[in-house]
Amino acid sequence: MGIGKCFTAIGAAAGLVLLMGSPLALAADHSMGFFVTSVGIGDGGNLGGLAGGDAHCKKLAEAAGSKGRTWRAYLSSQVAGKRGISARDRIGQGPWYNAKGDLIASDLDQLHIQPNLVKRTAVDENGNLVKGRGDKPNEHDILTGSKDDGTAYFPWEKGDHTCGNWTSNDKGSASVGHHDRHGGGNISWTSAHHSRGCSQANLRSTGGAGLLYCFAAD
Repeated sequence: MGIGKCFTAIGAAAGLVLLMGSPLALAADHSMGFFVTSVGIGDGGNLGGLAGGDAHCKKLAEAAGSKGRTWRAYLSSQVAGKRGISARDRIGQGPWYNAKGDLIASDLDQLHIQPNLVKRTAVDENGNLVKGRGDKPNEHDILTGSKDDGTAYFPWEKGDHTCGNWTSNDKGSASVGHHDRHGGGNISWTSAHHSRGCSQANLRSTGGAGLLYCFAAD
């Protein structure tokens, strides 16, 4: 091989190494980082607190084949006298893809302003559609306890928005979003309305099943 061809080969190899380490190459990982739970915990708004919601996400994700990721339920909390923990602060920075490899949002801003989040993309951990408006039963109410921008409620915004910080199945209420972004009025995926109560029956009566949004926070 001539000297010129040798340098050309070395340059090409070096370029390939650089490309493999570039952000473009790293961005090729479209593994699941978002899903709607296929089932709820089954005890109404009593999830066992934030930790219980996180554990439910982890259990379902790993059963679906996801390994080595840190899963967080998209849930806010309330604290007497001050603002609680906000859902948006628990889920990492993105990007997040669903089980089918569709990009839901590249970062927190896009997630809360213009996400690719509708019934077709807000699938469960196995890539299946979640029942929404027009289905029987309608289960588009997803527990969040959050405001439109994913933040926790302020202390002066009276009322229980989190089913007693996700420990109650008989008292209080929960802020819920619509994963299909349908239903009339405010169709926010984070904060469409409040449930009639925190029992499993009350969640069902307003169009839900105690389902959660789950995000990979790593």
